Amino acid sequence: MKVGLFGANGRMGRVLIEALNEHDKAELSVASVRDNSPWVGMDVGELAGIGKLQTACSGLSSINPADVDVMIDFTLPAAFDNNLQWCVTNNKPVVIGTTGLSSEQLSLLAEAATKIPVVFAANYSVGVNLMLSLVKQAARALGATADIEIIEAHHRFKQDAPSGTAMAIGEAIADELGRDLKTCAVYGREGKTPPRDHNTIGFATVRAGDVVGEHTALFADIGERLEITHKASSRLTFARGAVQAAMWLSTQKAGQYGMNDVLALNQ
Repeated sequence: MKVGLFGANGRMGRVLIEALNEHDKAELSVASVRDNSPWVGMDVGELAGIGKLQTACSGLSSINPADVDVMIDFTLPAAFDNNLQWCVTNNKPVVIGTTGLSSEQLSLLAEAATKIPVVFAANYSVGVNLMLSLVKQAARALGATADIEIIEAHHRFKQDAPSGTAMAIGEAIADELGRDLKTCAVYGREGKTPPRDHNTIGFATVRAGDVVGEHTALFADIGERLEITHKASSRLTFARGAVQAAMWLSTQKAGQYGMNDVLALNQ
């Protein structure tokens, strides 16, 4: 299967090049960067630090739609609209891992999914998506009495906070408990605060060094607490999951899907 990348020069783009290179059924056929990027024309393998692969980076406007079966987008929100429009215009399925999207961009995504197949997930790790299932089970059992907090840590360069994965964990818990995360989330505490409202879901964010990604859902009651934690030690974990999603998506009809669909966790 011929897979194309948006933002091949990005942190995740380079790891995706490596993941595609090691896959026995996927071929990296297109690696796009900004039209005015200094990376245009550079071999993608050299860009990723794995040696020449005989595929050069190209500007978005230079992509030949016939060269790709499915696209993967892990760029920033600023590039999202143009990338999504390219996929809709050229009728190409797309796997989206961009986080920090606005409500307007989420609406664009939902509209695009009526025309093309889209996988959209905050995190493409198999372990994290299993964690989303586990926190729902914990919420059912403990949510009536436990205080719930979500703690996440990432590298110093991450621009959105809390992370998309932390928000997905919060949404999963809130949905299970019949709460609205928009009104029950607490994103910071400082100074003298009133006693904790049991119905809130707290978030704590750490940005430091080269932490790849750590997430903990804490269910704390009087006398005991349960912590469900996922720690990623390599971005290849996310990249391999995204390639798995791309392989799965290539045979799907138009619609918006998540990693729970790719991994059949709903069955």
